[in-house]
Amino acid sequence: MTLRELIMYTLLQKKLAGLEAETAAFAHKLVATPSVSFDEGQIASKVKSELESLGYDKVVQDEYGNVVGVLFGRESDPSVLLTSHMDTVVPSTADGWQSDPYSARLEDGRLYGLGATDCKGGLAAQVYAGALLKRSLLPLRGTVVFAATVAEANGRSVGVRGLMESTLSGLGIEPSFALLGEPTGLGLYYGHDGWVELSLVVNGKNPVQVDRAVRALEDSWNYPGKEPITVSSAVEPRVLDVRLEEVEGARRATLTLNRRLTEDGPVEAVVDQVRREAQRAAGDCDAAVEVSIAQERERLYTGNYQLVRNLASAWSIDPYDPLVERSRQALSAAGINVRPRRWEFGRFGMGTAGGTLLNEFNLPTVAFGPGEEEQAHRADEYVEMRKVVQAVYGTAVIVHGLVGVPVFGWTSDEI
Repeated sequence: MTLRELIMYTLLQKKLAGLEAETAAFAHKLVATPSVSFDEGQIASKVKSELESLGYDKVVQDEYGNVVGVLFGRESDPSVLLTSHMDTVVPSTADGWQSDPYSARLEDGRLYGLGATDCKGGLAAQVYAGALLKRSLLPLRGTVVFAATVAEANGRSVGVRGLMESTLSGLGIEPSFALLGEPTGLGLYYGHDGWVELSLVVNGKNPVQVDRAVRALEDSWNYPGKEPITVSSAVEPRVLDVRLEEVEGARRATLTLNRRLTEDGPVEAVVDQVRREAQRAAGDCDAAVEVSIAQERERLYTGNYQLVRNLASAWSIDPYDPLVERSRQALSAAGINVRPRRWEFGRFGMGTAGGTLLNEFNLPTVAFGPGEEEQAHRADEYVEMRKVVQAVYGTAVIVHGLVGVPVFGWTSDEI
């Protein structure tokens, strides 16, 4: 390590010490604030206020409810997008919570509460990583954008899509890289498998034939002894629900089916495959079977309605991609050694915005956050506060490695 690098990391660590109490207080505030998907108004207001008080150069709240803070560098490019979601899953006593999901209690260095790991700890770390860079007066060549997004915890990334399609372009910003604050246990993650929820609609004039087709479909996918599907399990789908109704003198049955997604092909190929399997299973039943990605019309907390597909895309970038290598090298130089890896996601329904960013917007994406993967969507979820603080430092280091002025380019009035 050169003397200039030593000075930079020492400076960051000293400034970080002065931010630890503020970071902890903000993380506590986030966890104590209810923010289930599509109802993030309270927490959005608190994030916006925090960004403003920390002196971000520009702070906006868009029509989707996302909150964006910008730190401008000397030039508009390159730019890095830091993004964490504000929303959580819906808490349930059936999940085994032993305490109030919003207690935000601190015990043995752990902050407990719904969303602590997924991903309010990461959100707090990213907000304060920007503050750390600003207070350290480290010169930035490019732009740093932080975005706290809505409607992502269910894996559907509605807020991120709106952010990329309109909000950032409206600000004149086109990100070069993205860094997710999702739970990685301070590791560097670069992808995961995905999932899709499919809707199978069986129509027919003869109720007996429709019921027969439904039984054939259920038998095809819910055979005896079959284990419930997880994202990391076999690719085979499983029927989750069946709904029967009479429509204009005809019988209609709607089956909800889940299926794991890998990177082997687009989701449309999976839909076509399930359609063929369904038609084969229904056989000679006098009923038509239609297959599509399940979708719902959801109302964001801003009042904006969105048609949401129940889908979390599989995604992955090359572990030797320049973004991965530069991030890893920056962390290593700062004393944080990581081995890049992918999420395993042991339960169905989990996902990140990485698939949306990479697959739909061709934006190279990695993740670095303080939470542990196995804590996500769990009862009595927690995040270790020391890791939240470490994530502030690590995130700032990655960002500076991507869009900062190299330390050998400093001048005396910049340090």
